Order: sequence, then structure tokens, then C-alpha cells
Amino acid sequence: MEEDIITTRTKELSADELNKLEEQNKRLVPEFKANKLEIDAQRHWDLFYKRNETRFFKDRHWTTREFQELLAEECTGERRRLLEVGCGVGNLVFPLLEEQLKDQTSEQSFYFYACDFSPRAVDFVRTNPLYDTKHITAFQCDITTQQVHEHIEAASLDVCTMIFVLSAIHPDRFVDVVKNLWQLLRPGGLVLFRDYGLYDMAQLRFKPGHKISENFYMRQDGTRSYYFAQEELAEIFSQNGFDVLDNNYVHRRTLNLKEGIDVPRIFLQAKFRKRSDS
Repeated sequence: MEEDIITTRTKELSADELNKLEEQNKRLVPEFKANKLEIDAQRHWDLFYKRNETRFFKDRHWTTREFQELLAEECTGERRRLLEVGCGVGNLVFPLLEEQLKDQTSEQSFYFYACDFSPRAVDFVRTNPLYDTKHITAFQCDITTQQVHEHIEAASLDVCTMIFVLSAIHPDRFVDVVKNLWQLLRPGGLVLFRDYGLYDMAQLRFKPGHKISENFYMRQDGTRSYYFAQEELAEIFSQNGFDVLDNNYVHRRTLNLKEGIDVPRIFLQAKFRKRSDS
């Protein structure tokens, strides 16, 4: 059984949880190691996909339920364009494409772009049976740099999705990413966002020696994860040309009493629209 609570309130921490956060501060990742993690970030994600191939993430069939903007709209005479940032092996884009190909009545559809930091992930996308350049283009790029503009024209996209992507990027580069999305989107274009929320169970579980900086951590495999506060995320987008349409914590509790499973997660889900006058 899954239960979602949507709220703008930050989780209140128990004394035990506060103690866990204090313990994390006692031994931080040394600066030389943190710098090396940044240098080796692509290699760590490539190794992740080498180990897990296409098995790790489930297809994200929930996205059209959470983001109605991903459903076909009334025909406007031209194909809409969507970029999936951090596409991995295509767990978001291929379910959308599959639905689109099934629905022959749809007057309007998306052309999909999919990019990822990991060349290996992009190879998996390109070898998917559904991959066809009539409908989708996949390419490798570092979204914190200008590389994406070699593949997509400025002001040409209707939607950008960022699902559990920004958290894997160094906080110093968040603004660079948002500015890139702003350049790619048409006025009125949308960013659909979901990522790890502040004080998520996974954040509280980190042991001393894994914290890099405030809310930013190193996993065992060398990949990294950031945990977002609602106000902080709103500020990053609103100060860089976007209106905040929606921005809430999703407290999800997965409960299975029979198997003794009780998993409380916190995500941050948001929608941002490119301002026409910015």
C-alpha cells in the first residue's frame, strides 16, 4: 500500500534523526576526495550502467499521472518537442513513446530528445527496439556545459523533464543547468521536476564519512546525491527566468505489514514555466 502526502512543510526531525545528522558532520569527505569525485563523475555513472545495464530503474509509467503536460494536447499544427535530461536507459521517454505509438487517434505528438552524462546509458537508449530517429534523438552531453546546444536549437523546446537528475550534479553547477534549460525552452515552456527532498530516509541513513557538503553526499559506488529544500529549489528557478507553478514535498509511505516493510520517502515535485518577459 502506498500513501502520498503533498505538503509545503519541511519534515520535523526527531531527536534520533537530529543526532544522525550531527554524526554525519563529525567526518566529512576530504576535499581532495570530493574534487576527485567531481572529476570522475562520468566514470562512476558509466560503471553504474555497466553493472546494472537496464535493470536498475523501473519504467516511469507514473509520469503522465503526475504531469498531465506529458499527455497529447489538442492539435496546434506542429509537433511538440520534449527533452529528457538525464535519460538513463530511457525509463521515462520510452513509456511515453510507446503510448504515443499506440494511440493512433492522437492528432499531436512529441518529438523526443534524450541526453545523459553517461555514454553507456545513451548506448542502451539507442539499442532499444523502440529507438527510431523519426521519433527520438539520444545523445551524450554534460548538461552543466554548453554541449547541449550543439544538438538542440535555442528556444525550440516545449517541455524539459528532470526526474532524479539535478541531485546527481554538484550544487555549484545547479544554476548553469537551469540557465541551459531556459535557453532551450520556448517562452512559456515547462520544466517538470522530481527529485530527492530534504530529510528523505536515504539522507538520514548516510554514515559519517559520506557527507561532502550541506545536503550533498557520496554513495558507496562513487555517485553523489543532493537533497533539496523546497524554498531553495524555488529560488534557483525563479532567479533564472522561471515562474514557479507547483513546488511541493511528496511524503510517500510504502507499507506492507505482511512483509514488515515500512519505507517513508520524501521527494520534491515541481513545475516551472519560462517567463515570456525574461
